[in-house]
Amino acid sequence: MERSDTKVGRCNTGGIISLAQFVNEHGEALNYDLLTRTNYQLDDVGGALSWGALNSFIKHLGSDSALARDLGKATGWEDTLKTNAILADIYDLLQVINANIVAMGGGRHKQKITPYPRPGKGAENKRQLGKGALPLSELREWIRRRSHGGKN
Repeated sequence: MERSDTKVGRCNTGGIISLAQFVNEHGEALNYDLLTRTNYQLDDVGGALSWGALNSFIKHLGSDSALARDLGKATGWEDTLKTNAILADIYDLLQVINANIVAMGGGRHKQKITPYPRPGKGAENKRQLGKGALPLSELREWIRRRSHGGKN
């Protein structure tokens, strides 16, 4: 009787030989996924981890796996850092829109927006120059004083 499970997402010949060929081609990525998700490694196949279990593991790996990246099937949307950056940008934009609406409706000045904190951009990495925007009249006065050597 012929087995019907010849197409397992690896190659069409089926069986342990096909799975072993797949492991030879993509062993590093597969070993990483095994270690990080199950605490097994490829050395455990045939012992603590059966060939059937390895086959099931491969079939059901998601697009966020190292194997999917190795096979070129990762889309990039599964990267949480990218998603978090997009969400932080949306948060900042909503803050700006909200501040503009409040300023328009109440006649108040637009409130200062604090961007959502991002990794590597904390207060320790900021170098602030000045105290804020300088009114044009004060800027002209400062330029006039500097151009006359500090004399009035």
